[in-house]
Amino acid sequence: MDFFTKSIGIDLGTANTLVYMKGKGILLREPSVVAIEKKSKKVLAVGNEAKNMLGKAPETIEVFRPLKDGVIAEFEVTAKMLNAFFKRVAGVIFLNRPRVIICVPYGVTDVEKRAVEDATLAAGAKSVAIIEEPVAAAIGASLRVSDAHGSMIVDIGGGTTEVAVLSLGGIVVPNSIRVAGDRLDEAIVAYVRKEHNVLIGESTAEQVKKTIGAVHPDSVQTETTEIRGRNLYSGLPAKIILTTNDVIEAMKEPVSQIVTTIKRTLEKTPPELAADIYDSGIMCSGGGALLKGLSTLLYEETGIKTYIAKRPLDCVVDGIGAVLDDLESLSGVLSYVKSR
Repeated sequence: MDFFTKSIGIDLGTANTLVYMKGKGILLREPSVVAIEKKSKKVLAVGNEAKNMLGKAPETIEVFRPLKDGVIAEFEVTAKMLNAFFKRVAGVIFLNRPRVIICVPYGVTDVEKRAVEDATLAAGAKSVAIIEEPVAAAIGASLRVSDAHGSMIVDIGGGTTEVAVLSLGGIVVPNSIRVAGDRLDEAIVAYVRKEHNVLIGESTAEQVKKTIGAVHPDSVQTETTEIRGRNLYSGLPAKIILTTNDVIEAMKEPVSQIVTTIKRTLEKTPPELAADIYDSGIMCSGGGALLKGLSTLLYEETGIKTYIAKRPLDCVVDGIGAVLDDLESLSGVLSYVKSR
């Protein structure tokens, strides 16, 4: 029966969930969003279909993310979401329970880690193994994590920013803060409200971040975008123009927190590994790595060359996939395995 068991890897993110199947690659890339009927608690939609309902559903339907800051906020809903994703990539779960490797942020508590395991098993997994997010991201970004050489990864996701110095297959200096893409979106919403007296949704803020967002004024040309929201005084629909400089100013505080975390990690790094990092540079991954000017900003703040991974959005799931494909040599990066 083990011959027929599918092995899959999951990047369970606050914003998006990616699923990798051994031998087939990435088979699913969907928002971590669920729509449920409030009265019956029945799941109506997951992924893209549910995200399209955000801000548009009637009072009888609740649309939300079951994960917050990188950890599970709604256990049962997360399990149902994972079950739906399993079915899409592995078929009938009852007949073919998959073995799963799933990532968690470095700084999670034992309770939060156990919630991920239990939700994965409740979703239909035969067994679940845990890999820490910065380790997976570093492997996916092709860093030399197994060597006696210092490597530094900065993974800016939706709920958390993971910063880690790695050597000999493990994390030497870790740091994790719950400031990442979601906080950047919230900062844009707050800025528009304060400066323009207009309320916009987080989906609109996310789109602004992706289209004209930047973190360094000298690294990009100023762009503009028109957005729509609701005027807080009149209550009527309104439209305003935002510039790249507006977005830089809006995101200044959370970006500063991320930079401070990187600096603190470097300050705690042993001298020998710090020398390696100075030579090889800092690698950035995750959706936040796509922010224009990030490498320029980090080089300016740290004096260390900074690079963006070739596939920043896929680094974590690519790293999990690499472990699945070569368990014999990379099984040491897994925390432990729990089975049904």
